[in-house]
Amino acid sequence: MLRPFRTLNVVPSLPERLKPLSEIAYNVWWSWHRDAVDLFRRLDPDLFETTRHNPVETLGRVSQERLDEVSQDEGFLSHLDRVYSELQDYMNGAPVLGAERGGQHVIAYFSMEYGLTEAMPIYSGGLGVLSGDHLKTASDMGLPLVGVGMLYQEGYFRQYLNADGWQQETYPINDFHNMPIRLERDADGAPVTISVSYPGREVIARIWRVQVGRVPLYLLDTNLEGNSPEDRQITSKLYAGDRDMRIRQEILLGIGGMRALQAVGIAPTVCHMNEGHSAFLGLERIRIAMERHGLTFDEARVLTAAGNVFTTHTSVPAGIDLFPPYLVDRYLSEWMRTLGISRDRFLELGRPPQAHAEEPFSMAVLALRLSSRANGVSTLHGQIAREMWQGLWPGTPATEVPIGSITNGVHHLTWISQDMANLLVRYMGPRWRSDPANEQLWERVARIPDEELWQTHERRRERLVGVTRRQMMAQLARRGASQSEIMAVSEVLDPKALTIGFARRFATYKRALLLFHDLDRLSHILNQADRPVQIIFAGKAHPEDNPAKELIRTLVHACRRADLRNRIVFLEDYDMALARYLVQGVDVWLNTPRHGQEASGTSGMKACMNGAIHLSTYDGWWYEGYTPEIGWRIGHGETYEDDAYGDEVEANALYDLLDKDVVPLFYDRGNNGVPHGWVALIKRSMASVSPRFNTQRMLQEYAEQFYDPAVAQYAHLDADGARAARELAEWQQRVSQAWPGIRLVDIESSARDGLTVRDEVEFRARVHLGALSPEDVAVQVCLGRTSAQGAIAEYEAIDMAFQGMDEGGHALFGVSARFAKSGLSGFTARVLPRHDHLATQHLPGLVLWA
Repeated sequence: MLRPFRTLNVVPSLPERLKPLSEIAYNVWWSWHRDAVDLFRRLDPDLFETTRHNPVETLGRVSQERLDEVSQDEGFLSHLDRVYSELQDYMNGAPVLGAERGGQHVIAYFSMEYGLTEAMPIYSGGLGVLSGDHLKTASDMGLPLVGVGMLYQEGYFRQYLNADGWQQETYPINDFHNMPIRLERDADGAPVTISVSYPGREVIARIWRVQVGRVPLYLLDTNLEGNSPEDRQITSKLYAGDRDMRIRQEILLGIGGMRALQAVGIAPTVCHMNEGHSAFLGLERIRIAMERHGLTFDEARVLTAAGNVFTTHTSVPAGIDLFPPYLVDRYLSEWMRTLGISRDRFLELGRPPQAHAEEPFSMAVLALRLSSRANGVSTLHGQIAREMWQGLWPGTPATEVPIGSITNGVHHLTWISQDMANLLVRYMGPRWRSDPANEQLWERVARIPDEELWQTHERRRERLVGVTRRQMMAQLARRGASQSEIMAVSEVLDPKALTIGFARRFATYKRALLLFHDLDRLSHILNQADRPVQIIFAGKAHPEDNPAKELIRTLVHACRRADLRNRIVFLEDYDMALARYLVQGVDVWLNTPRHGQEASGTSGMKACMNGAIHLSTYDGWWYEGYTPEIGWRIGHGETYEDDAYGDEVEANALYDLLDKDVVPLFYDRGNNGVPHGWVALIKRSMASVSPRFNTQRMLQEYAEQFYDPAVAQYAHLDADGARAARELAEWQQRVSQAWPGIRLVDIESSARDGLTVRDEVEFRARVHLGALSPEDVAVQVCLGRTSAQGAIAEYEAIDMAFQGMDEGGHALFGVSARFAKSGLSGFTARVLPRHDHLATQHLPGLVLWA
């Protein structure tokens, strides 16, 4: 091997007139502006495809002769000037929709992966794509947000199938110098680096920067000669390796990520943990606060938690990162000493109450313990998350566990097709681009003539079929298929047939094979001569998930049946580029997870925005998005004790929907060949889904519910040398110590049988407060309807006012209230801690019920 004496980065020699191309290429703003994409495609269409739509690599590989040629092409230069002017206007534009946030407060968004563009394969699926959409929308809205993540040398794997249909993986090396990414350098031009302590050594990481419109994304990379070969692998692959590698990655993401921000001069007020992977950032924030203000661990924890936000994406415990205690000891013992807390105290941060000695350390629990605000990613997922983590708040009903929900959305400009975008501009005006959450704008979809909407959609389907055939030919050629087999692909799929799409990560709970439960019945549905149906599948299984790989193999074998061969296809190497073709071109988007196991899902939102109709089980976002007027629901959200039985029931329900509702409506054509009933469904779906399930609405909710309150709370606690944080920590310690001494002595009420919902009822509670004062507590009466099991199922908690002390030294609290609903009802009372600077009254273990 010939090794270089020195390495350097060689860049293309752009004629002076083309210099703006480089600035455009290095801001992934281009990825959601079609005119910019078309500009680079215009340089060399084939090269742009070969480079996976990478403008930086395209500039690096296009011939100098071609660059010189376009520098004299007035049409190209006019196109360049237009795009460059749009970029400058965008970068200098004011925040939209009242999103401007005052002061110098910065929100730091931490995620293990980012799906910004297929040109940067450092994402695996939905979590990464959501992270990318989050950053793009923050840029559009002008939110003061920065991203933090890791730059993987081999990224996530490329997928191909062997002749038997078994998934194989390859890991191409990412060439960072030919990606829209740059090393962060100091004033002297040297790369900016940070170090993180691991047992017996320091690991160095350099910082790369991706400019996402107005939002910078900082990515860490340990593949440096100064690190050991083992440590250079920390940023080698996404979601690969054993538990030991995973904890090293997450230490780098959380602790190293905070240090990276410090190294580039950013001190975030709010840190948003997108999943628990980055939860170790809470430890680094505590250390910084202890050092800066001279705080104790408890004081620093109170301060920093006020500025931490946690979003969980997991509906099942198996999806949580867990580390055995010996790994925590190996990598974090020094942190226990740095923070001045015992091993047991440290482990408690990542464990449920009363954990046994070998209980694993949970990153989700750590994130919840070190955050003031947390949420699930759909209404249903919020309910499930509260039930999952109820044990962290002993005595608190699941409905009041302080985990909210903000439903995911998608970045509309990234995912909507150019054909559809042009049509929407024609009938809705250009404002929908900057204001996608405006319901009144989307109501104008009804004005689009049926013929025009249908023609637009049919063009996208025809394009999808063409792309599918080309990709299948390439797949067969890679496997060494004969020329006749390759050419036979030209008969696969019908550009005019009802096309169903199913594309996502392959996992057993997503039930990709539900449609294959009865192959004969499926064949009947697909092969009716006057109303054919076809299905396109795509998706990757995790390299270590053999059951999911077996799903793919089984699916591929089923597709080889003579009666299914031309009706069902599986496309390899699912990525963002293929996802765009699919969501923009299918007629129906199919989603079949078991109820309660899909946290949100976003692919169906993208499809609906493009005119596809959603057909899904009653799970994730569809739980709140579904109405009979806009799509179809498989089942009613039942949970079955026997999975096999549940699969059979819902497979039959799916066949019935296809046979009796979906297929007949699609093929019910008017005299002009347009399915007016289907087009009406498209219009209602677009008008309902698009304004609700987009990331601008999502970011607005994060800003109003989480970011702004967190900024205000953190700023108050941090002021004057963190005086308020010290006081709050002292108060919490005093209340926790005194809590066992309080008692609800009795409750009095004027309630009687035969009350009406208009009658006022007097409630009075007598409380022994011990060492606490009335100002330290909230005493509440909880009243509502009782269930058949005798519990108060839905109740309203009403604060009772302090009314003085009785002769025995008990505090008296009272309130006048009404029962909201008639029927068998009940009431009880409780005591909670109360302080003006708490984000929630529900502190773990601090609740006393009558």
